[in-house]
Amino acid sequence: MVDCCSAPGLMPFAQALETMLAAISPITEIENITLSEGLGRVLSSDITSPINVPPHNNSAMDGYAFAQDSLVAQRHLRLVGRSMAGQPYQGKCGQGECIRIMTGAKMPEGCDTVEMQENCQVEGENVEFLAPRKKGDHVRYAGEDINQGHVVFAKGRRLSAIDIGVLASLGINDFEVFRKLNVALIATGDELKSLGEPLGEGDIYESNSYALAGMLKNLNVNVIDFGVIADDENAIKTAFIQADEQADAVISSGGVSVGDADYTKLVLEQIGEIAFWKIAMKPGKPFAFGKLPNSLFFGLPGNPVSAMVTADLLALPALMKLQNYQPTPTITLKAKTVTALRKSPGRMDFQRGVLSYDNDGVLLVNSTGSQGSGILTSIASANCYIVLPAEQGRVSAGETVDVRLFERFFS
Repeated sequence: MVDCCSAPGLMPFAQALETMLAAISPITEIENITLSEGLGRVLSSDITSPINVPPHNNSAMDGYAFAQDSLVAQRHLRLVGRSMAGQPYQGKCGQGECIRIMTGAKMPEGCDTVEMQENCQVEGENVEFLAPRKKGDHVRYAGEDINQGHVVFAKGRRLSAIDIGVLASLGINDFEVFRKLNVALIATGDELKSLGEPLGEGDIYESNSYALAGMLKNLNVNVIDFGVIADDENAIKTAFIQADEQADAVISSGGVSVGDADYTKLVLEQIGEIAFWKIAMKPGKPFAFGKLPNSLFFGLPGNPVSAMVTADLLALPALMKLQNYQPTPTITLKAKTVTALRKSPGRMDFQRGVLSYDNDGVLLVNSTGSQGSGILTSIASANCYIVLPAEQGRVSAGETVDVRLFERFFS
């Protein structure tokens, strides 16, 4: 049986994503920031290393440094000094001599090899080496991690906490990034109430903007929250115009279906243009993409799960391109489903699941249960999507399915 919502004319998910990305031109404005401001920012140019890392040859072990050919005909060397991290040995180590050295300490002149202290016996100034060593053992070489002049991070990289540490190790404190995006959030619906307001009959608390704002902050953009707008054509039009004047992108939730009070699509047609509306995906069929005079527009469905999934899989990838972020490819895994999965051919389905291993190391995935578009806990208790292609029908327990781990935006 074909999905009842899979009417002819729905755009396939992959085509919708490709069409949307092709229509987006990334921002070009840049700004100079300091390292402490860099987390989550997108580099506007390559960063090359001004130094070697490490800056000098150093020891990988606590032990003794020496010239390897000093031990060709003997097992004993004379201890003549020591090299500590930050306090290198100042002289030259000659033939038949060795230097006490600590992990990270600079290799003394004349030394090319290190033996760990556990393989040595020391009596006064006499050090006996209990096993032969190859030249270069336990030595970290200058530039072994990063060579001076090497491109450390390329343009378009979104800086992680580890990246910040790498830049600090290079002594880099100032660099250029693309400016932050400004993204406006609009929730529509007469039934929606703000937190703290009493619920009347038929009312619900508005939750989409809170979840969406969190996802957007994980993308490190400036969020402009317009709150809840009533199902009124003029009110929605005014909000869209104001949001378009302030933002690079406008994200609305609700009002893109086919009900009598769904004005979002109507207003978008009046003041902007619609690139496409309705996608062959579940959840999230009534997703709209278009352009306002000064900004991009993403119309998310009102149901919480549909809003979150379309934001994650469609709106956020589009914003990544807008901010010049070059993401790593999405990894799809194969897993055996523990539970049977309900599915009708017609739309690509992104069911929510929990990925785990069994005792034999086999990947397993369990459905989180009811997959209704209003059950937000189906995402809260999940760690992945179970991705079922449009032509797929019901899946029996034990079958292999594609699984896509959640991105960091849900964290």
